[in-house]
Amino acid sequence: MKQYKNGLKLAKQILTNPKFTEHGETLAMKGLTLNCLGRKEEAYDYVRRGLRNDLKSHVCWHVYGLLQRSDKKYEEAIKCYRNALKWEKDNIQILRDLSLLQIQMRDLEGYRETRHQLFKLRPSQHASWIGFAMSYHLLGDYDTANNILETFRASQTVETYDYKHSELLLYQIQVIQESGNYEKALQHLKKYQLQILDTLAVKETMGDLCLKLNRHDEARVVYGELLKRNPENIAYYEQYLKALKVGGQEETIEAYQKLQAEHQQSFCAKRLPLDVAQGDTFRTLVDEHLRRNLRKGVPPLFVNLRSLYRDEQKVRVITELVEGYHQNLTSSGYFAAEDKEQNLPKEPASALLWTLFYLAQHYDHLRESEKALDFINAAIDHTPTLIELFVTKGRVYKHAGDVLEAVKWMDEAQSLDTADRYINSKCAKYMLRANQIKEAEDICGKFTREGVSAMENLNEMQCMWFQTECALSYQRMEKWGEALKKCHEVDRHFSEIIEDQFDFHTYCMRKMTLRSYVGLLRLEDVLRRHPFYYRAAKCAIEVYVRLFDKPLPAESAEEELDTENLPPAELKKLRNKQRKAAKKKAEQENAQAAQANQKKENKQRNANQDGDPETPQLDELIPDKLARPEDPLEKAIEFLRPLQLLGKDRIETHLMAFEIYSRRGKLLLMLQSLKRARAIDANNPTLHNCIIRFYKALEARIASKEIDESVKLVIDRERPKLFRGANSAAELNESFLAANRASNDALYEVAKIMYQLDEKRRDEAVKLLTSVELKNATLEITTKMFLLLKSGFFAGSPAEQLDKFKAACQKRFPLAVVFADVIPTVATTLTTAQSATSAGPVTTSVTGTTMSPAEQQPTTKTTTTTAQKQKNGSEIKAN
Repeated sequence: MKQYKNGLKLAKQILTNPKFTEHGETLAMKGLTLNCLGRKEEAYDYVRRGLRNDLKSHVCWHVYGLLQRSDKKYEEAIKCYRNALKWEKDNIQILRDLSLLQIQMRDLEGYRETRHQLFKLRPSQHASWIGFAMSYHLLGDYDTANNILETFRASQTVETYDYKHSELLLYQIQVIQESGNYEKALQHLKKYQLQILDTLAVKETMGDLCLKLNRHDEARVVYGELLKRNPENIAYYEQYLKALKVGGQEETIEAYQKLQAEHQQSFCAKRLPLDVAQGDTFRTLVDEHLRRNLRKGVPPLFVNLRSLYRDEQKVRVITELVEGYHQNLTSSGYFAAEDKEQNLPKEPASALLWTLFYLAQHYDHLRESEKALDFINAAIDHTPTLIELFVTKGRVYKHAGDVLEAVKWMDEAQSLDTADRYINSKCAKYMLRANQIKEAEDICGKFTREGVSAMENLNEMQCMWFQTECALSYQRMEKWGEALKKCHEVDRHFSEIIEDQFDFHTYCMRKMTLRSYVGLLRLEDVLRRHPFYYRAAKCAIEVYVRLFDKPLPAESAEEELDTENLPPAELKKLRNKQRKAAKKKAEQENAQAAQANQKKENKQRNANQDGDPETPQLDELIPDKLARPEDPLEKAIEFLRPLQLLGKDRIETHLMAFEIYSRRGKLLLMLQSLKRARAIDANNPTLHNCIIRFYKALEARIASKEIDESVKLVIDRERPKLFRGANSAAELNESFLAANRASNDALYEVAKIMYQLDEKRRDEAVKLLTSVELKNATLEITTKMFLLLKSGFFAGSPAEQLDKFKAACQKRFPLAVVFADVIPTVATTLTTAQSATSAGPVTTSVTGTTMSPAEQQPTTKTTTTTAQKQKNGSEIKAN
């Protein structure tokens, strides 16, 4: 019952009494009521006034803590609750509120003390026992936690065992299992399994424990029953084979064949043997698997077999088989000539379609884009209404380096089924890769709430894949403020997810969903390890580093023009233009302010209707303001810290840290980043570049005598290992080249370093880069090399070398727009409705490589006949 207005009337009656005008607790409660109505400033004034008048009141301190908690200031709220407990140490409500904040902030020692106190005050309540036991569990004191749970379970007199009792038993088994006492956990499970309602959890836990205790016969029976229940669970097959103690290839395949006989409809039982089979056995099994699924028409067949492509021998076998299927189906309608000789029934007409579809994906995965396009065009000619074909064609063009053509075909795919959200999202993602943000927003608008812009609605729904792609697109277009806005929005989503766990602390205790609750706490602890956050943080760090290197001019400075030498007529025109621009800008600012006020009023109204305390207002993310930070590196470090804590197993984290600390001149932090990166991958080419830069920075500091002796002492201890005994940067570069000459990424970094270190070897550096063997090079590294040559980094290098390297790139990647011979034309924008084959402004990312405007191609018309032929029709080449 939230009668806030009545509460304010009563408070007013008390405070109007001359004897109680400054009654502390009444003032505090009035402030709490005002906070619930969203009037925060007044609320804080009243609470602080009440606290000044009665510092020894637990009510005033408790209320002040509630206000701080509503503003997410949990540390301050905890201090307030502790002050309240000084004057009322046994107050149940204060102790409960304190325990919630302690578990939210992961103050586990404090949480244990608070739960112990609550347990002593309310030993008859279930939540007191559970919270007390969980506090020890989270601290790793499993024996104490289990003793508490066992005492609590023994004290219960329940005739009918319900879900809560079942979850309590499973949680107790989990605690015993985590303590490492598997025998006790298994005995406990067997003793109480009839009282547990979640029979699947019982079977899975029992099977896992039996395997850990080497009771293979029992485990085999358990996993056999689980496979009958779900014959498509891969983990069950793996555990079942462990229970059988099979070792070699023949035993494993024989075990799978028995399982196939028992579970004839199981897909997994037929697919998993392909992972272990080799040689002729693999050929036989994969032939049967491919025929069955091509005959049936299974679209994700290639995705299912893609993991086999790590083995080159298996790739060759699959290539031979599927190419043979295609030739025989085209000529006779059978998968093999032997089938025709045995007078077997002909294969269905759709078998040829799915064979062509598979071959297109097969060659696309091998990055043989021309072959892939031949097969996918033939498939489209065969069945021009199958959406998957157009999606695959778009994917082929994306991998081939023509992202605009990829967008065209993905748009074609989504136009065939506008109600398919997956295809819609794929199309939007491709548009974002082509920097067509407005078109992507319009595409997503088909599935967002009406009356709200798609971008705003996607932000409300925490659609982070869209926002990270937007941020990367803005980064490629050098719209730094917009990119940072999207990165900060993603960061806020993760903060909101962490805050949302607050509601589950009491709920899970009450509903006894204890295993899920522990899983939630452990997930939240590593939440920012998620790829969405990593990508957004990486983008933000790169942008802030760029803004540090090349800060944007102040807005006022951009508007200042040299008007001294202008003639009067030109000056008058300029003033009129400036006046109109200022008026337009003022109108836009007024409209934005009005819109912001309207949003605030609506939010205020909703808060008043719901009766919930207003959530703290976050600062509006203004792109222009974000693009001009006072300290870009400090902002970058804010994004870096979670990555250093949770993403320390990725070398990119430490390389980004090096970039930040090198600009701050922090030698020890630079050394720390290099050591951590070296522990992950000592031969990483980018790391080699960073080590050379560190070497040069260190030598410069030593030469100028600007290095502290204690710092030098620490670095000297690490020099032999870090620099591998090299006496100079050039020697270190040569030794790295000798050890990694086969790596194109290494040659790219070595050539850059060689050019910078020694003027006499600059021609050698250019030759090293342009003479790279492109046969096995990826599109990404080839593009980086080409753009580096084109950017003028190698000043004075002959144009013939660039032309020769470009011709080699065109031969290796004939469909890649970045290497195409182009004719500059008037810039046009590709819309979602267009199906023209001419490319628009090439401001795209080729397989993730960032290109600056100086490096991007102009709007183009390709003169490459091969690429045009691939776009227009099918022509199957002989293999």
